[in-house]
Amino acid sequence: MNKLKQYECTVIIDGGLQDDAIAEAMELVKKTITGQGGVINNVLEVGRRKMAYLIGKSSVGYYAHIEFDTEPSAIAEVERVFRYEENILRFLIIQLSSPLLEMRKRVEKYSVMLGSPEDQAEPESESTAKN
Repeated sequence: MNKLKQYECTVIIDGGLQDDAIAEAMELVKKTITGQGGVINNVLEVGRRKMAYLIGKSSVGYYAHIEFDTEPSAIAEVERVFRYEENILRFLIIQLSSPLLEMRKRVEKYSVMLGSPEDQAEPESESTAKN
């Protein structure tokens, strides 16, 4: 009788794939988690982003962030499936501890989401290109 614990997983899928192949890879990620008895709470698909360095021969990755609950014993199998999937370039699964969840609530309460620096830089470059 293991107790369900909260985890979050960040996945980078090869951004050079077609949209339907990326959707299939995301579906595989979700099925792997739910197939091991996990319950997905939240999925945030960030989309394609330029990576800081090449992974394999890819310079663009499709980023997704998934929060889920599962038993600790299921994490090893989830990681094994992700490790052997060729379209998943990188992944990171962490357990959300009580102090981390408490800190996250405080940050959400006292901060305003500003977006990423990449999103803010695009309108400036577009306006300078028009002038």
